[in-house]
Amino acid sequence: MDYVSLFLLAFGVNLLPAFGPPTWSIIVLYGINGDQPLWALVLIGAMGAALGRLVLALGARHFGSWLPQRMQRNIAAARVAVERRRHNVLILLALFVISPLPSAQLFMAVGLARVPLLGFTAAFFTGRLFTYAFYGWTARKVRESDLGEVMFANLTSPWGIALQVAMLALLVALVSIDWARLLNRDRDEPPGA
Repeated sequence: MDYVSLFLLAFGVNLLPAFGPPTWSIIVLYGINGDQPLWALVLIGAMGAALGRLVLALGARHFGSWLPQRMQRNIAAARVAVERRRHNVLILLALFVISPLPSAQLFMAVGLARVPLLGFTAAFFTGRLFTYAFYGWTARKVRESDLGEVMFANLTSPWGIALQVAMLALLVALVSIDWARLLNRDRDEPPGA
């Protein structure tokens, strides 16, 4: 039953577009308060997180049809730019492997842009296996620490709140930019301009 609740909690938290507790804190909670094997906690937590992010991106994709036409054109132009420069996609995927930064807004942007989601989700899952294993292992080493303070520090700290607000503002900015005009202007400029 603990594994089911871990999966559902990780899944639910990763459906949130912002201000949810990080999944690693849930792994830490289960790792400190239980005796389940760490590898199982990490695997189940990463699966729940990846599926939650995938559903979030699919929801954003559905919501994208309700956006104003101007924003839909901007998003379509951004998708064309991403698809044209595949090496940029690889860089973004690599960030998932090494970055513990919030990913909800990136998944929403990818969903809105209708970029294929399986590669992003797989990279997210792989990256989270490493980060969750690190946090889980560390938690097992420091069982006597105050978990409540660690778990919710991200939610209540000014830096954590500012980061979430900044990521939401970046998402709004990304869909508001006239990518077609911006990218065509860059192509029209002579080299070295």
